Amino acid sequence: MKRIAVLASGNGSNLEAILAAIADGRIQNARVVLVISDKEEAYALVRAQKHNIPTRVFRPQDYPSREAYDRAMIEFLQAEAIDLVVMAGFMRLVTPEFVAAFRHRIMNIHPSLLPAFPGTRGVADALAYGVKVTGCTVHFVDEGMDTGPIILQEALPVRPDDTVDSLQERIHALEHRLYPQAIDLWVRGKIKIRGRRCCIDE
Repeated sequence: MKRIAVLASGNGSNLEAILAAIADGRIQNARVVLVISDKEEAYALVRAQKHNIPTRVFRPQDYPSREAYDRAMIEFLQAEAIDLVVMAGFMRLVTPEFVAAFRHRIMNIHPSLLPAFPGTRGVADALAYGVKVTGCTVHFVDEGMDTGPIILQEALPVRPDDTVDSLQERIHALEHRLYPQAIDLWVRGKIKIRGRRCCIDE
């Protein structure tokens, strides 16, 4: 049974989608055993508590540096024997030390078709640029911002009347399906990394 820790800073809708996928068998042989946030007010923590999942808050202001912050998280996650770290709206860029501790065991989902529109404004930037197609990307986390090897992507058309909110809502629907699929592939050992490419061995 693979032990998953979810890192979230906000609402936690992807956390809810992952828990639903585990409950209905789309993800097997894995469970979320821990939810971590950098914000005490994150609703993701409430979601976790409703599912009787232990939570922990690591407040950045309690640590003298990013490195000290991540080192504390590394020690905690390793003590909890975490197999996979899943970022679900975790709004912090992790350090190289964190990446090294969980190499190819940290996933993130981003609301654009990477490498286009990285960063925290992926939906707004895509809409402002005038693209006709956008989507979402599940990728492994590396030392850069949204630069790790891509696991899965899915596209959707941008409508002429889309706003940031309407486009975000439709991308969220994609995320809630795609993220559990990527996690299931990892749990089943189906993802093979060759250089920058993630090959899916079905």
